[in-house]
Amino acid sequence: MKVLVTGATGFLGSFLVKALVKEGYEVIILKRSFSNSYRIAQLTPHITIYNLDEIDLEIPFQDFRKIDAVIHTATCYGRNNESIREIVEANLIFPLQLLEMAVSYKTKLFINTDTFSNINSISNYLINYNLSKKTFLEWGKVISIKKKINFINVKLEHLYGPFDDHSQKFVPYIINSCLKNVPEVLLTPGEQKRDFIYVDDAVSAYLILLQKGISKSTSFFEEFELGTGKETSIREFVELAHKITKSKTILKFGSLPYRDDEIMFSKANIEPLTSIGWSSKIKLIDGIEEIVKQVGREVN
Repeated sequence: MKVLVTGATGFLGSFLVKALVKEGYEVIILKRSFSNSYRIAQLTPHITIYNLDEIDLEIPFQDFRKIDAVIHTATCYGRNNESIREIVEANLIFPLQLLEMAVSYKTKLFINTDTFSNINSISNYLINYNLSKKTFLEWGKVISIKKKINFINVKLEHLYGPFDDHSQKFVPYIINSCLKNVPEVLLTPGEQKRDFIYVDDAVSAYLILLQKGISKSTSFFEEFELGTGKETSIREFVELAHKITKSKTILKFGSLPYRDDEIMFSKANIEPLTSIGWSSKIKLIDGIEEIVKQVGREVN
C-alpha cells in the first residue's frame, strides 16, 4: 500500500514514517529541499522523497499512479514570525491543493492532523494558525462528501516525546531546563489541564485509522479526538519532570500571569477510537523517563 506523508521531517511525521516503513507500507514524503531531515536520515534508502520547492505537486501522483492514502501532518504555527500569507499557504492552500490532487488521482483516504479538541472558536492565541486550520477543515468536509474521498480529521491533544523541538515546545523546554539545572523557571500557577499523549501512542492510532479509512466505503467524513482521555495539570506535569530529573531548578509557579484567553482545560473523548480497537499504553511518568534517557544519550 502506498502512503504519502507531509511533515515527515517534523516530530510527529518522522515517528509516523518510521512506523509505516516498519509495517511494510511504501512511503512517499513531501518536504522542502532545505528541511532538516536528521530525524529520518536512516530511513532515506527505504522511502521516496520529493522536494516540493523543486517539483510540481502532481509529480508524485503521476509517478505512482495510485497513492492509496495521504497523511497530512505538516503545519505552520506562526511561532517564527511567519506572515499571515505564509501561514495560510501552509495550513490552507497547500493542503487544499493536495486534497484536490488526491481526489483527481482517486486516492482512497486523506487523514488530516488538526489542533486539539477544545478549540472550537477563534481566540487570540495563535489566531492565524487556528483560523487557517479551521478553514481547511470546513473545505475538507465539503470536498470529501462531494468528491467521495474518505477524510479523517484527527484532533490531536498535547503531543510529547523524544526528538521534539527544544526551543519552541513546552515539554522539552521544561525537561531540558530541569536536566540542565537552570537556576529557575518562571511559570504560571499551572492550573491549566492538558491531555498529554506520547508520540508512540499517537502513531499507533494513525495506523489503525489508516486501515479503517482504506477499508470503509461510506461516511466520507469522520473526526476523532486523539489523546489519553485523562487530564493532567501543568503543575503536576512540571513537578513530575522535576522529580524524575532530580533537578535543582527552582520552579516559580505563579510568577507569570495566564494569558487573557488561556485554555484552562482540554481532554480528548477517546471513545470513538477505543471502539475500533485503539488504546493508550504509555503512562506520563514512563514517557517523561524515555525523553530523559534520550537526552542523556545525546549528551553522552
